[in-house]
Amino acid sequence: MEPQGATLSSDERYIVISADGHAGGDIPDYRTYLESKWHEDFDQWAAAYDNPHEDLLGDLGPRNWDSARRQRDVEADGLAAEILYPNTIPPFYPKSSLTAQPPALTQADADRRWAGLQAHNRWLRDFCNDVPGRRAGVVQINLYDPEGSAAEIRWARENGLNGGVLLPGTPPGVDLPQLHDACYEPIWKAVSETGMPLNHHTGSAAPPSDGSPEGMVTFLLEVSWYAHRAFYQLVIGGVLERYPDLQLVFTEQGTAWVPEELARLDHFFQRMSGSGGSQEEAWGSEVVGKLSLKPSEYFNRQCHVGASFIRPAEVQIRDRVGVDRIMWGSDYPHREASSPYSKECLAFAFGGVPEAEVEKMLSLNAAKLYGFDLNFLRPIADRIGPKVDEVFAGLAPRILPADANMCPAFADYEFATD
Repeated sequence: MEPQGATLSSDERYIVISADGHAGGDIPDYRTYLESKWHEDFDQWAAAYDNPHEDLLGDLGPRNWDSARRQRDVEADGLAAEILYPNTIPPFYPKSSLTAQPPALTQADADRRWAGLQAHNRWLRDFCNDVPGRRAGVVQINLYDPEGSAAEIRWARENGLNGGVLLPGTPPGVDLPQLHDACYEPIWKAVSETGMPLNHHTGSAAPPSDGSPEGMVTFLLEVSWYAHRAFYQLVIGGVLERYPDLQLVFTEQGTAWVPEELARLDHFFQRMSGSGGSQEEAWGSEVVGKLSLKPSEYFNRQCHVGASFIRPAEVQIRDRVGVDRIMWGSDYPHREASSPYSKECLAFAFGGVPEAEVEKMLSLNAAKLYGFDLNFLRPIADRIGPKVDEVFAGLAPRILPADANMCPAFADYEFATD
């Protein structure tokens, strides 16, 4: 449904759609979504499964798959709807798809993994249908099988997974062609034909850490940079040129990188396209000669930012990023999520910002891209959403407890001292 965008009065409440939520089934729950021929293999895999994620252990884990509990949490946090990325590990995989997908060991292993990925997608369909109109699930695909991925994308559209497609990364060192390679054409064609947004979440495009403390710091410093590569890979591969209606989302990567990166890319593309015999032209003229737009123009036409942890400094440059392209996200239920302080997070980030612009970043942009019905969400928001005047007033210093500092959105906040 096309967003209405009616002006809100100061005592009304915002509709909040989180552009970055995570969910996944409890490991035993996936069994019923597998064909019976996989059950014996699944039982063996599940028995040996060792959960590597702290936020999936103990009382924290059920926030991913306990639908009623999740709804209580997000409503208490002021969220009317969510886009849901994966979180738990799909059957037969060694790790989550939010990190780079490792190659299968054998053809039988590849077949099992595809079955596991599809089991997650079918679990997610039912999880979203448990709260109709309020959850948009992101379908997982497998870059090792572009044709199979295209079929899964079409299945997702037919079955109401309206969160679009999770585009895995192709980090250096894996045995996958880079995203500009022609082998992925079936995926781009399916995304374009179905009108599904293509979502690229931070994490999947970076080389794995070596496990050392220094390696973890290196991973932390570089993980978002590697995620940005997907943009210019799709540009130089001609994907955004051939499919001008394809919409590409960059989630949990910040927003401040956008203006500088687009300026950098425009500079290089201009040098490659005809700068009078430059070395850049010698290297890149064949590629950029096939393109009709500058990188910034492709971004402005087809790209969006899922802005988890957005900070006041980023909000100040929102016009340079594009107010029509920013979509706020809570990152629930991750350890660094704004939950349970999302209302305070919104006041801290958007204090003093005109209501019409805040409304775009909190709901209108996401509703337009993912197809949420704002008329359906309005009475929900009237009950749980943050008040317009409270967001505009901002967040006073020294009122949040120190545990809120887990969320990067509060990095510049002044916490109380003992």
